[in-house]
Amino acid sequence: MESEYTLFNLDEGPIGVFDSGYGGLTILNEIRKEMPQYDYIYLGDNARAPYGTRSFKVVYEFTVQSVEKLFKLGCPLVILGCNTASAKALRSVQRYYLPRYAPDRRVLGVIIPTAEVVGAMSRTHHIGVLATQGTISSESYNMEIAKQEPDAVVTGLACPMWVPIIENGEADKPGADYFVKDSIDKLMAMDPLIDTIILGCTHFPLLMDKIRKYVPEHVKLVPQGKYIARSLQDYLRRHHEMREKITMGGSCTYYTTEQADKFQESAALFLNEDAQNLDVHHVDLRGMI
Repeated sequence: MESEYTLFNLDEGPIGVFDSGYGGLTILNEIRKEMPQYDYIYLGDNARAPYGTRSFKVVYEFTVQSVEKLFKLGCPLVILGCNTASAKALRSVQRYYLPRYAPDRRVLGVIIPTAEVVGAMSRTHHIGVLATQGTISSESYNMEIAKQEPDAVVTGLACPMWVPIIENGEADKPGADYFVKDSIDKLMAMDPLIDTIILGCTHFPLLMDKIRKYVPEHVKLVPQGKYIARSLQDYLRRHHEMREKITMGGSCTYYTTEQADKFQESAALFLNEDAQNLDVHHVDLRGMI
């Protein structure tokens, strides 16, 4: 399969943001707030979402397909705005795929930037993670937080119902309260000393009002978007050779493996703009590898 990959040379283009679904739009929103001057391409593998229950091998293959498509669209830098892809595929993409096929391009994730800031937020050094099953089972947050805060105690809980609730437009409905409260109660029962909770799925900020309603008052919540945006801004500040390759037109184009009209309908839940005005294109990733 690897022999069929394309060899990429570096050229100028937009920043790419990839997610298996729609949650990465919350990351894109925050990045564009911090750096509106750049061009962006968002790619959602919406037709094959969710990734959370898929194997490491499948998540890696799907992620490489999406990264390769963004490279073909001209992106010199891609952000995996997906915790599952960051947990299950990023390291292999960086170690094996990029050196051979795209040595001058970069792929970054969302877990390390979050881990780098969360330790300083916790007084008890007991940190909770709410995420998909794939992210929790990878133990990526445990490993990355340990690198920053060796004494931290990290407790993760999978919330399998939260993403379907959000993507079906039920996030603000009373029925969502049961699942949000149930998960928070379980997490706090697992470790009552938790004083900081990472929302380890980019969908979860859409449940923020309900989450705040059920977490103890002293517990800090850590949605990822603004920290990813600041980390990317710092990365580009430190890597001027990459910064110079990012085109600056303030544009944003969207690609989806779903139908464009379906994407627009669902994206409206995540974006602070009229989704009907989005520049959306359908893409088929099956032939990418």
